[in-house]
Amino acid sequence: MNALNTKKINLSPPQVLVIGFALIILLGSLLLMLPISGTSGEPTPFVDALFTATSATCVTGLFVVDTGRYFSTFGHIVIILLVQIGGLGFMTMATLFSLVLKRRISLKDRLLLQEAMNQNSMEGIVRLIRKVLVYSLLIESGAAVFLTLRWAFDMPFGRALYFGIWHSISMFNNAGFDLFGDYRSLIPYVNDPLINIVSILLIVSGSLGFIVLSDLAEYRKHRKLSLHSKVVLSMTAVLIAIGTIVIFVFEFTNPRTLEPLSWSGKIWASLFQSVTPRSGGVVTLDTGSLRQATQFFMIILMFIGASPGSTGGGIKTTTFTILIGAVISMIRGRTDLVLFRYRIAEERISKALTITMMALFVIVAVAMVLSTTEDANFLSILFETTSAFGTVGLSMGLTERLTDFGKVVISLTMFAGRLGPLTLAYAIGPRKGKELYRHPEGKIIIG
Repeated sequence: MNALNTKKINLSPPQVLVIGFALIILLGSLLLMLPISGTSGEPTPFVDALFTATSATCVTGLFVVDTGRYFSTFGHIVIILLVQIGGLGFMTMATLFSLVLKRRISLKDRLLLQEAMNQNSMEGIVRLIRKVLVYSLLIESGAAVFLTLRWAFDMPFGRALYFGIWHSISMFNNAGFDLFGDYRSLIPYVNDPLINIVSILLIVSGSLGFIVLSDLAEYRKHRKLSLHSKVVLSMTAVLIAIGTIVIFVFEFTNPRTLEPLSWSGKIWASLFQSVTPRSGGVVTLDTGSLRQATQFFMIILMFIGASPGSTGGGIKTTTFTILIGAVISMIRGRTDLVLFRYRIAEERISKALTITMMALFVIVAVAMVLSTTEDANFLSILFETTSAFGTVGLSMGLTERLTDFGKVVISLTMFAGRLGPLTLAYAIGPRKGKELYRHPEGKIIIG
């Protein structure tokens, strides 16, 4: 027998996900620190490289340096690779290599994929991963063609092709990074119908989730949608419609945003700013110039975020739907929450409430900490914090002025938002054991 009794490290799926994302961020930080990654030829400070790598891997889009001008082509490639890996998930990318090499997907890998894709079971998980890869390639490629053709009118074709591919990956993964420089994002194209349509479709398709995309792709065959898809599509449509109307009304007379635009420009800009809090991060209006009421409303949209199994963050549209439905059911005196003629289990409602309260706690705690370290008004701090946690990437201009401590705090917030507070809690907390007994039921007065 071997004298050394080695103990095998047995990590749970949440722990593997946390460690995996952390290692990718660390590797990305080291690559972005290299002199070749910057246009100046000087090494990038570690905190700035860490922030950028975290923002890219967590598909957020907040940045402390001008991405288009500060980083070289090598740096841009590192960032977009981190975005692609972070958006699809490193386990999805690992599965891709396994499928290419025709390796068997083990039970442990399937458990990790189940956790990474936020699925309730392992059934059909590998088939779903294949669809994720195919849908991503098709959507990103198709959008890249349209963007390239449009930008070929503004720049040399080679650069337009590079920009088209790069930005299609960035927007589909809801990352929000852009290469135009001077922190302009898509503001020069506020009146451009093609850029608006392609960008909106990329952001929305990336935020719906791959389960919904799969349902939509197979709708002609099965002629039905799952309950999950119905809830996601309905709530997404409602949020975008309400958001467009609210932003249009609030900003209609704002001389720094909608007022100078034509009627078509006003509608496009309102729609785009309503879609981008789904976790898109790119904008066609200067976020800092919006009225405070609009900025606060966008905080609410960012807090809700995208949908489960997508490239976006936030508490998710399904969570928000369950909370609203539970409130309405309680007001009507009904015991069960029913959506589309299906009763929602109490365990789902408890999970939705837990996720929401944990998200509120993280955002409030981070905002309070940054209020003591950063020189900015509280609305800007709350906006930036919610944007980081929701992995949205919208900014009122505070991010590039953060102290090193503030950059680290926001980086941790993006990390928590991408993985989800529950996943982090399961990774850090003790393993769940079987409850041997139940306590007697007690009653307390509520309300």
